[in-house]
Amino acid sequence: MTPASDPAAHWHRAATADSLAPGQCRTIQMAGHELALVNLDGAFFAIDNECSHKGAPLGAGHVENGCVYCPLHGWAFDVKTGACRSNPEKPVKSYRTKVEAGEVWVAIG
Repeated sequence: MTPASDPAAHWHRAATADSLAPGQCRTIQMAGHELALVNLDGAFFAIDNECSHKGAPLGAGHVENGCVYCPLHGWAFDVKTGACRSNPEKPVKSYRTKVEAGEVWVAIG
């Protein structure tokens, strides 16, 4: 069974695994959501793309020490949980991911 056919989750193909190098992130659109997709040492993570501080696109930020840093003011968001290290009261949502047959999948909903 592929992730997209799993009725318990709403999995969406996000990218090919080789299209995002380790330490990189980018903005993706899927199922009415805008997400930041991050490759952290070969593991993929997805969080809401909009910084909870001023709304800048996190997919345009840089990845360091397990966080993506907002390109506008440098707020740090944990790529695994969405927790904001700069202001713990301002997390962003994180999404489950998996890689199958060289494809990155993200669960929405």
